[in-house]
Amino acid sequence: MTESQVRHPSLDYMREEVLPTAFCPGCYNGILMNALFDAFREIGIRDLKKIVFVSGIGCSSWIPSPYIKADSLHTLHGRAIPVATGVKAFNPELEVIVIGGDGDIASIGGNHLLHAARRNMDLIVIMVNNLVYAMTRGQAAPTTPLGMKTPTTPYGNPEEPVDVVNILVNTNANYVARWCISNYVQLKNSIKDVLTKYKRGFRFIEVYAPCITYVVRRENKSPGEKLRELMKICIPYTRYKSLKPSKRRNLIPVGIFKAEDKPGFIDRYRSFVNRLTQARE
Repeated sequence: MTESQVRHPSLDYMREEVLPTAFCPGCYNGILMNALFDAFREIGIRDLKKIVFVSGIGCSSWIPSPYIKADSLHTLHGRAIPVATGVKAFNPELEVIVIGGDGDIASIGGNHLLHAARRNMDLIVIMVNNLVYAMTRGQAAPTTPLGMKTPTTPYGNPEEPVDVVNILVNTNANYVARWCISNYVQLKNSIKDVLTKYKRGFRFIEVYAPCITYVVRRENKSPGEKLRELMKICIPYTRYKSLKPSKRRNLIPVGIFKAEDKPGFIDRYRSFVNRLTQARE
């Protein structure tokens, strides 16, 4: 068998008829896809019949639809989480995974994110934080770093970015993690965790992955150079907390910030219905 005939294992989970992808050359979405597929393979998921993906609008929202060989709902901008909630409530036996960007999930869909975490809704949410509204030419988003130049902030972003992980740690969510796209093994293991070890409640993974076209190239860096930079500045949050505030600038704390296994919304709702039924009898 020649090198060109070797089948990549990720193709077991991808719709080959829509390849190659429409992502920009060097886009980090491909790394996330491989981490997801490696997680599936390592825990023994051979087909995706029990998994439903839901996404909104944005570059990373294309990951499940059209590229993953599974049922998916590609819904309105910012509305992936409430749609996913409906899917899970209708059929609790399904594993429902939301994949979307920071603009879709933390901005337009920010209120849905907060209330799903408050409910501890039984969903996996993977948010790709590319720092801008990438699909619409790189405008500033709630996650855009202070001082970054974008088409809507040509002299630098005057606003502090939102720290989604820090917010969700203080909600009822069961699992909250952040990894840079350079933390491949840790990202893959977190995906395995939320599919096996922490199987209920609201599970959130932020993937810090700067947009290649509207962030990395404007820094005059290649995708590889940015990955090497992330390997240096993405540090464990325990080490990050030990540093003085003046030393934390430009560093990104990563890790598992919260990991619990308390009952999710589905279990609580079932208990609630059972109590009412018994009371009426």
